[in-house]
Amino acid sequence: MPLALRTDRLLLRRWREADREPFSAMGADPAVMRYFPGLLTRAEGDALAARADALFDEYGYGLWALEHASSGAFLGFTGLAPMPDGIPGAGGVEVGWRLAGEFWGRGYATEAARATLGFALGELALSEVNSITAVINVPSRAVMDRLGMTLVDEFEHPRVALGSPLRAHVRYRIRRD
Repeated sequence: MPLALRTDRLLLRRWREADREPFSAMGADPAVMRYFPGLLTRAEGDALAARADALFDEYGYGLWALEHASSGAFLGFTGLAPMPDGIPGAGGVEVGWRLAGEFWGRGYATEAARATLGFALGELALSEVNSITAVINVPSRAVMDRLGMTLVDEFEHPRVALGSPLRAHVRYRIRRD
């Protein structure tokens, strides 16, 4: 299992203590968190970063901290995680990403997710990888389309409150050919 992946512009690496502050700022940013049920406190952000990194030790994959290769700026995260229980694709693997707002619109999410899928379908030899998001999350759905993923399901996410506009979710999938 690689400790890091590199692309032309990005480094996907294990988390560092220095990532906690900018990650906390992301979790407190209403624009970044608009497709999630709520903002994150510093403690919640720190716990999420710790869980994201711990996935590598448990599964051999996880959610890498995403760094701009030339500037060293922390951009967010991209990587793999187990699909949540109780939804279509449960038991499988999901590719996901979250970037700070100042880095949107530059193709970083697509570039990092493409490298992650190459690792998942190549080195890990997974037969398929999923990605889920709220139906209304048009930007992430556009990334899924650019990655060549196919829409396979629409479902109500059981961990999102009834009546929330975020409850309706979609699942995209890509299979190894």
